[in-house]
Amino acid sequence: KAILDRTVEANRLPTRVTATTDRRKALEGARYVISCVRVGGLEAYADDIRIPLKYGIDQCVGDTICAGGILYGQRNIPVILDFCKDIREVAETNVKFLNYANPMAMNTWAAIEYGKVDTVGLCHGVQHGAEQIAEVLGAKSTQELDYVCSGINHQTWFIDLRLNGRPIGKDELVAAFEAHPVYSRQEKLRIDVLKRFGVYSTESNGHLSEYLPWYRKRPDEITRWIDMSDWIHGETGGYLRYSTETRNWFETEYPQFLEAASKPIDREKRSNEHASHILEALETNRVYRGHFNVKNNGVITNLPHDAIIESPGFVDRFGINMAAGITLPEACAATCIASINVQRMSVHAAISGDIDLLKLAVLHDPLVGAVSTPEEVWQMVDEMVVAQAAWLPQYAHAIPAARERLSTSKVKTREWAGAARRSVRSIEELRAEKAALKQAG
Repeated sequence: KAILDRTVEANRLPTRVTATTDRRKALEGARYVISCVRVGGLEAYADDIRIPLKYGIDQCVGDTICAGGILYGQRNIPVILDFCKDIREVAETNVKFLNYANPMAMNTWAAIEYGKVDTVGLCHGVQHGAEQIAEVLGAKSTQELDYVCSGINHQTWFIDLRLNGRPIGKDELVAAFEAHPVYSRQEKLRIDVLKRFGVYSTESNGHLSEYLPWYRKRPDEITRWIDMSDWIHGETGGYLRYSTETRNWFETEYPQFLEAASKPIDREKRSNEHASHILEALETNRVYRGHFNVKNNGVITNLPHDAIIESPGFVDRFGINMAAGITLPEACAATCIASINVQRMSVHAAISGDIDLLKLAVLHDPLVGAVSTPEEVWQMVDEMVVAQAAWLPQYAHAIPAARERLSTSKVKTREWAGAARRSVRSIEELRAEKAALKQAG
């Protein structure tokens, strides 16, 4: 709150910021609710990465599907539904729930289907992918690009791409990425998928590697396709390390954040995050085009109707209106459907507390299935729910039996750091890095 107060004061905004730990009080009369929740914090997240590694499952992020993302959803969904209950009871009648929390599709699915709240999921992967494409094609900005991205969150595809009105085909885009001095090294996996699928994925090299069972199932293959210049390109547990370092940096260097908040905002450098643009469009009728996570209902013709898709839409005072009738390339649809099936089972497991259904969801995950046997998956899920029992109230009835099974299990595990793990850096190391970057740039 202190940071927001500084921003309001520095920019003389007609805004009042309040803070409370009473959720119902915060939601009273709300017209818009934005969620950025991570249930279990970094403690539970560490288990999302650590425990699957014992069974050979190497994740870069682990927050969407795969073993880590599925368990993350089990922790988040009950809390999301608590939010929705309060929203229904005390917020405005036509409240809009804007979900930024991962696993995006699962959270949004639960809020719409079971929470019965008007919900849209928001992510920035499309914008970042467009920035890369603009750079490799030599565009001055993304304003020169006209593109349609469609699919599901973190598996969205640039199915139509034009530069100043000129269509850009696969061969031209491949050549542009392979000629780029940085992306040719950092995005090897994405470029390979582009060559094979014919379209570019919006998702980062490391994250994309988790959803496709071909690139991350053997240690030698992992090191072949990733790049260690930054966590996002495939480092084992990379986002956990980055999040831990960022948390530590914020807590230690908090005065720097307060100082930065005291500077006037440059209105010409508005963020491309969707939320403020959506609110502006709904309140002022200024039309905004973006890519939103909503229930499919036929918008994408070759994905299931109940799935949460990410696709183009327009916002004005009448709401969010999706561009319907989109058909994905068959390979893209097949990849998305594999994840959708996992998401559906995961949501149903989180709602019902059915540990057997949870195990089946994890078993059907593409990367898990490429690495682990059914016996290993059953034990891994038992181990994860026992470790995270404090955040899994819907599985309380199943925890004693899971503990008993673990005490007699003969499935072998190993202590493995992963194919490309780095240690969390100290504050001193982070300071030295930032100083070096400032001197170089």
